[in-house]
Amino acid sequence: MDKIGLEIHGYLDTKEKLFCNCSCIGKKPNTNICPICTGQPGSKPLLPNAEAIKKSIQIALMLNAKVNLIENKKKLVWQRKHYNWPDLPKGYQNTLSGTYAVPVGENGKFQGIKIRELHLEEDPASWDPKTGQIDYNRSGTPLIEIVTEPDFTSSEQVKDWLKKLILTLSYIKSLDKSSGIKADVNVNIEGKSVRAEIKNVNSISEIVRAIEYELKRHKKEKPQKMETLRWNAEKGKTELMREKEIAADYRFISEPDLPVIKLTNKEVKEIKKNLPESPEQKMKKLTSKHRIEKKHAEILTKNLELVDFVEEIAKELDIRKNIHWLTGELLRILNYNKKTLDEVEIKVEHFAELLKEVAKKTITELKAKQIMNQFIPKSFSIKSRKNLGKISEKEIKEICKKVIEKNLKAVADYKKGKKESINFLVGQVMQLSKRRADFKVARKILEEMIE
Repeated sequence: MDKIGLEIHGYLDTKEKLFCNCSCIGKKPNTNICPICTGQPGSKPLLPNAEAIKKSIQIALMLNAKVNLIENKKKLVWQRKHYNWPDLPKGYQNTLSGTYAVPVGENGKFQGIKIRELHLEEDPASWDPKTGQIDYNRSGTPLIEIVTEPDFTSSEQVKDWLKKLILTLSYIKSLDKSSGIKADVNVNIEGKSVRAEIKNVNSISEIVRAIEYELKRHKKEKPQKMETLRWNAEKGKTELMREKEIAADYRFISEPDLPVIKLTNKEVKEIKKNLPESPEQKMKKLTSKHRIEKKHAEILTKNLELVDFVEEIAKELDIRKNIHWLTGELLRILNYNKKTLDEVEIKVEHFAELLKEVAKKTITELKAKQIMNQFIPKSFSIKSRKNLGKISEKEIKEICKKVIEKNLKAVADYKKGKKESINFLVGQVMQLSKRRADFKVARKILEEMIE
């Protein structure tokens, strides 16, 4: 049987690095650095970033892992993980993993896959082996490492699981979306080959490719030595880096310059109390309580801000009858403007007010769509604007007369049997009325006038 395990590394979404005040965001190489994160002689780390510790606890809870508490005589001791690599300025990495370490959380389970442990650590710098250049902007940024048991049996299962993991963690805004994830992938065939580890594979698509290639290699070559491999995305193959290290090779020792972390039951309970519902819980609520079709609920649950917005709207009107305004029109204007809901200011009361007027047929649907376009970047009450409501049938007739007089060729075409010409004429009416005419009424009047 194919056996696959993951060691997933995600960048925590914090303003500062793990042991210094440098920003985690730096576009130009070597601009967000200081003596601490570049490992200058004599520099000492600051106290660990409290926000990073909190986010690591949140992730542990979302993955149903047991958080290690001081009440259970569990102390989180920082370790120095030694290895010789150009991207490691100090010669060691500060981590909560290692031979004698206690992880933040362990023995979890997510979507049927067991989580062995998850721990917090600092990221090394970014080294380009082609040029030899090193960018220290990333050095010291907080990383969460999630280690699964080898419970996966296919690349497709890995892909689906990772997508659900990223979605779930987006609900607590724990990971930096712009940085993505990377993973060390462990692959072997039970009883036939020895486990190989593929280091630092970026993106879900590349993780899938690496797994599929390595499984084919194991079936063909049946390797019997533990190996550490790199993934060559250009060639689409793995390459040997070295024989697999064991924990002793890293010479783990406790970090004398950092305090022991003692997590209390009270602290963890408070964090747990403020966790949002998971995507699965939101899905159940949307489909059962609000009776929304599963296909629409799946669209909504892909974004926490959107599903929260929908739940607030549901207090004002029947969400099932208006679902197309959310999964269709609202997403349309957000995607067109390349924005997410949390990047704009659309108030629930303004959105609900607009939909209520559409339901009462005091505003046309086309006009409502135009108004929604104007809700970016900030919504407004339609009561504060003039000339938004439907115009009367008498006014529509006057506009229809003008449209017919100015578009005699389209009228003639319609009379000759080109029925699609009426759509053009209706469009002209909508344009002249600034979308305030009921298009069904306009079409009927045009047909009657022409005939």
